[in-house]
Formats: sequence, structure tokens, C-alpha cells
Amino acid sequence: MTKTKVGKKTRVAAASATSRTLRKAQVPTVAVTVTFRHVEPSAAIRTYAERKFSHLAKFLKRACQAHLILTIDKYRQHGEVTLKSGRLAVTAQEETKDLYAVIDLLADKVGRQLKSQQGKAKDKKVRALSTGEVLSAAEEQTPNSGTSRV
Repeated sequence: MTKTKVGKKTRVAAASATSRTLRKAQVPTVAVTVTFRHVEPSAAIRTYAERKFSHLAKFLKRACQAHLILTIDKYRQHGEVTLKSGRLAVTAQEETKDLYAVIDLLADKVGRQLKSQQGKAKDKKVRALSTGEVLSAAEEQTPNSGTSRV
């Protein structure tokens, strides 16, 4: 009978594996719906759009829906996306000569908007003062009562 050793390396590896799976479980899902107008629906474009917009989940705290509308008018490829998550709604429009480029530009634009919204939410939060900070502020405001007058 051999006894397996449980050392520091195995404990660290097990802890990092569990924390990695917990972080992956915390990433919300993005439900992407693609609407094609005046264009034949293709599975390649649909999967490309789903892959591009699924990366935006790292900016969000809850599951969201992304609705992508792709339109072709003669030589213009136009794309429009609306991403909704809770109260947050982000929209973007782009127009180029290639549908894949439209999807790339839309994903970048929505990502920038989400980063901006995330920064605004972080700036709104005000941290409460700790007990030590409150006491030190109170000591600075009161005159020194420990001195004796002669």
C-alpha cells in the first residue's frame, strides 16, 4: 500500500483549479440573436457574431441579450446591435463594405461603451469612512484638552 503525499504543491494546484472554475462559472452568458435583412442567412456569419459578442460578457455582471441586425443594400453592408442587460441598454451602428468588418467594428464600439459605463458606475460609489479615520478626524477638530493652564 502506497500512501499519497498531500503537500503544498498539490494543495495549491487544487485550490487554483477550483478558483478557476468558480471564476468561469461567474461569467454571465450572452444570448445573441442575428437578423438578416436582404441577405441569405449563413451559419458562418451567425457563429462569427456569437463568438465576437460573447466576449462582452466579461464587462457585465448579469446575463444579457444582444440583437444584431445585418442589412445589405447594393454595395452597403450595414449593421446595428442592441445589447440589454438589466437596466443597461447599449446600441451601436456601423456601415462598411464587408459584413465581417461590420461585426468587428460593432463589437469594438459596444465594448468601449460598456467600459465607459463600468467606469461611471465605479466613480459613483463612495466608500464610507473607517472607524480609525472617523476618530482621527474627531481628534483633529477638538482642541487639546490635556494641557494644563498655569
